[in-house]
Formats: sequence, structure tokens, C-alpha cells
Amino acid sequence: MKLPPVVSREEWLLARKELLEKEKEVTRARDEIAAERRRLPMVEVDKPYTFETPQGTRTLLDLFEGRRQLIVRHMMFAPGDTRGCPGCSMQVDSVGALQHYWARDTTFVMVSRAPLADFAAFNTRMGWDIPWYSSFGTDFNYDYEVTSEHGESPGVSAFIRDDDGGVYHTYSIYDRGGEIFKNFYNYLDITFLGRQEDELEHPWDWWRLKDEYEDPNALGAGDNHWNGTRFSS
Repeated sequence: MKLPPVVSREEWLLARKELLEKEKEVTRARDEIAAERRRLPMVEVDKPYTFETPQGTRTLLDLFEGRRQLIVRHMMFAPGDTRGCPGCSMQVDSVGALQHYWARDTTFVMVSRAPLADFAAFNTRMGWDIPWYSSFGTDFNYDYEVTSEHGESPGVSAFIRDDDGGVYHTYSIYDRGGEIFKNFYNYLDITFLGRQEDELEHPWDWWRLKDEYEDPNALGAGDNHWNGTRFSS
């Protein structure tokens, strides 16, 4: 491994400030894109979709839980599957506390095409507390382009409702665009080693469900690992 050159704190600070100007340009560009995204037109949802939930059958409007906005994580899980897609699962692991969404009048849910019973055991295994519903028997997955003749695909969609109960589709993002939802990438990107994907045939070759990594470091068994009370060796 060829490490960066070692310099004085003063030299490092000059280089860091130079890079900071480029980082600011990216931040400003991201802000502009976000603003443009909010100016997109929207489409009224006029099809009566229904979803299977632990509380019974619900409509798309019901999924808002009274909040103004709804984010749907299209979780790849087809009828008959017994485990979720590792990439989708990584994104779900990155969602964080739902209270932060609720504080901005937004509900976050997951929807899969498989019947509710098909993914109940996997949900328990992953330890997720995000509402996860089934669109089985409806056109929802097909209409939002996450199910096709080729199978399931990942995606995230956003909706808003009006005071009269109308629901509108405002945005969807798919494929590589969903990378922004893997928060661990943002942290890895500030390290020297980065994502460590350059030598892989595909970036996703290292992805695993969080309990399936073979590397003991991923399971918290590495040297000098913090175990909650002390560093173990």
C-alpha cells in the first residue's frame, strides 16, 4: 500500500483548503439540483392501489399516516423469495431513525411485490423497524418501474397529498442514483482507502447482508475493537 506523503500540519492545511473550494462547488451544485428537483411537475395518482399491511388492507393515502409527504423504498423482494437484495438491504440499514422524517411531516415505508408473509421472517432477521408493506396483486410495482419482465429492480419514490385526499407522484430515482441512500459510502469517501472497489469487477461484488460478511472485522471481532466498555485485543 502506497500511503500519501507525510507533511507538516501547515502544508496539510494548505492542501486541505484548496480541496475545500472544490468541495464547496459540489455542495452548491447539489443544492441547485435539489431546488430544481422540487420544481418538477407532479402526476396525480388516480389508480386505487391497495397494500397488505399487518393492520389489514390499506390505500396509498393510508400509508401517509396523516403526514403531508410519503417516501416509498421499493425493496426488491419477489413472491417466493426468502431473502432480500443485499444492495437494497444496505440502503434500508442506512435509513436511520424515522423520527427525523416524521419531524418534517414525511412518512417513510418500504413496499415489495411479495406477499407480506414471504418477507416477515427476513424482516425479523434484519431487525428493521421500518413499516414494510406488500403490493402483491396490484400494478404498483409495474407502474413505478421496479418490476418488469426481467424481475425486480431497486428504487425510491416520493409522493405528496393535498387537503382533499388527492395523492401525487413527485419523484422517483433508480439504479446508480440510489447510491446516495447508502450513507456508509459518504463516510468511506472521506477516508484514504475510500470504497476499495477499484480492483473489483463490479462495485457490488463486496456487498453482503449485514450478518453474512466473512471478514471478522465486519462482525466486530477485529483487533482493538470497541466492545462498548473497553478496547479488546
